[in-house]
Amino acid sequence: VSIEVCQGEVVALLGPSGSGKSTLLQAVAGLVRTSRGEIRIGGRLVADGRISAPPDRRDVGMVFQNFALWPHICVLDSVAYPLRRAGQSRRAASENAAVLLNQLDIGDLAARRPAELSGGEQQRVGLARALARNACLYLLDEPTAHLDSHLRAAFQRSLLARQRERAAAIVYATHDAAEALSLATRVALIVDGRLIQTAPPAVVYDEPVDLRAAALTGAYSVLRARVAASSSHDMSIDFGGGPVRVAGGAQTPLRRGDRPRHGLLMIRPGWVRADGPFDAIVTSSAFRGGDTEYALDTVAGPLLMTLAGPPRHWSGDHISWGLSQ
Repeated sequence: VSIEVCQGEVVALLGPSGSGKSTLLQAVAGLVRTSRGEIRIGGRLVADGRISAPPDRRDVGMVFQNFALWPHICVLDSVAYPLRRAGQSRRAASENAAVLLNQLDIGDLAARRPAELSGGEQQRVGLARALARNACLYLLDEPTAHLDSHLRAAFQRSLLARQRERAAAIVYATHDAAEALSLATRVALIVDGRLIQTAPPAVVYDEPVDLRAAALTGAYSVLRARVAASSSHDMSIDFGGGPVRVAGGAQTPLRRGDRPRHGLLMIRPGWVRADGPFDAIVTSSAFRGGDTEYALDTVAGPLLMTLAGPPRHWSGDHISWGLSQ
């Protein structure tokens, strides 16, 4: 793993369970000792395999996956604790903690203990305690795993608002592709303890380095195809029924004059439209709320297509399809 996170940046660490996300965050925080390599925070060396600065000597705030709230301490005192460690008086720390709780819309929970809180409330208390640290780097380990969708959105808004105020850096571990793509300025894909791609969200989605990266960032289909460049911006694709010219754009790794390539073409469901030069049979449809996902059977293999609105095609329908420009 080699990565640099800049001030004011949100990096989403996206990977499946067991890929090493939590271990990496804990190593940066000082909770896991590293055997080699270097970790620098704010330009200061905090670990190099020989030395390891303790967590309280690293300028980080952390939100844990399991909340890690002290069971015997009320919410207000939990959030005030980092402020008191930073040198504030008990009264000042409590006042500033109360302000932070109100900003996160949990001020009414100040006197409660963790056992009296829901999972979502505990998660927001954990965020408040981390933000009270006023650190240059915040580490969040799947912080929305226990939140409903509307609470997840509120949590993310609160997090980003506080992060913008402080111009802090954030590393946000998640296995939710939609969360990573919507939240981050860069996404780092991790598989088996190795970073396989680090890029802005649109790049990791549109141009994954391999099928592992494609699987991490959303649904996709793989079709057998023969592809050739027909101009600097267009390409011809043959799925078995003869070549058809389509817009290639920036995603086409072909130059005019290159020999046609036989291989596999990765296609996202949103890149497919319901009219075009290719034929398919609908095998199933599933309404997702704002859109409908269709499974199609084509001569080149199974294909997923997402269209806005309720279902318009049904199992057994013969339709035509194409690729969006």
